[in-house]
This record gives sequence, structure tokens and C-alpha cells, in this order.
Amino acid sequence: MKFIIEHLEPRLYKWCIIEYTHISEIVGKENLIFTNIRENDIKKLEKLGEVYTKSVKKMNFDNSCVLDPFAKKELTSSDKFDYMILGGILGDEPMKKRTELELTNFIDAKVRHLGKKQMSTDTAVYVSKYIVDGGKFSDINFQDEIEIDIREGESIQLPFRYVLKNNKPMLPKGLIEFLKKRKDF
Repeated sequence: MKFIIEHLEPRLYKWCIIEYTHISEIVGKENLIFTNIRENDIKKLEKLGEVYTKSVKKMNFDNSCVLDPFAKKELTSSDKFDYMILGGILGDEPMKKRTELELTNFIDAKVRHLGKKQMSTDTAVYVSKYIVDGGKFSDINFQDEIEIDIREGESIQLPFRYVLKNNKPMLPKGLIEFLKKRKDF
């Protein structure tokens, strides 16, 4: 299966590159496609997967599935797709149905969800890969919301669902360091 990340942010932010790098590590460069990437950002992603400036909305990927938290059906291991399409998008709290408004409504594909809690894009890729490889959603341990200390007396809440590995949230390399360096909270 190939994973398609439709980049839906106005820019290719540093946090996007951190998550996209983690996704490439999870599924492998040969199984990752980025769409809707600006021409001047192609080089930043070429080492992670295939890159297209065209939107997935204007491409044809047969036997595909869009992951949307508001879908009616949950993804299961009995689902057999060739492409899994996810929005590369920073979620809002509360959710504003951006995946549906910017992606799902424009693509002729099946639509599935991974539970009703919002996940980071890399977490959603990890969970969907686990499920399509034969795992069960109910076997995954999650933590909803995490708090990251960024400086003494300051922390940031990430209001998303994360997979727990060895009782720790599975985060992409470099994310905590990136958050600690940011000054605009």
C-alpha cells in the first residue's frame, strides 16, 4: 500500500517536515507520495518520497481511501486499498472538519476513520499501517493529549491522540526540540 499526504497547509512548515520525515520512516520512501507541494519545496521532500505539485484532487488513484475523523466507517484489517490518503494539516481543537471540507468532498474514494479522536498525521499513518497490516485498532494503546515541558515553568498541550510505545507517546524525532526553540506560544 502507498500512503499519500495531501499537503493542506499554506506553507511547508518545519513541524510538517518533522512529521513527514517520521512518516517516511514508518512506511518507507518507496511507499510515500506527497501531493499539493509548491515547486520551491519539492527538494525538501524528495528524499522522503515521491513529490507532486498537483493536488490529489486532480489525480486518479484507483482503490483509494481517505482517512477522515468524521467518516461513518472505521478502518479495519479487512479493508483492502492500494492507496491511503491523508491530509497534511494541523488540526484545530475543536475539530472543524477540514479534511472533509478540503479533501474528502473532492475525491472519489472510500472514506474511513481511526476513531473519533484527532491524531497527528504521522500517528494516523502509523495506526492505519498497523491496521492494514492485520492489526486491530483495539490493540493499540493511546494517550489523548500530551503535555511537553518547553522551559522551566512553561509547557505546551498537544490536544491530539498519540500511540504509546513502552508507556511513552510516540513522537517524531526532533519535535520536542523544535517546540522548545519556538518563541511564539
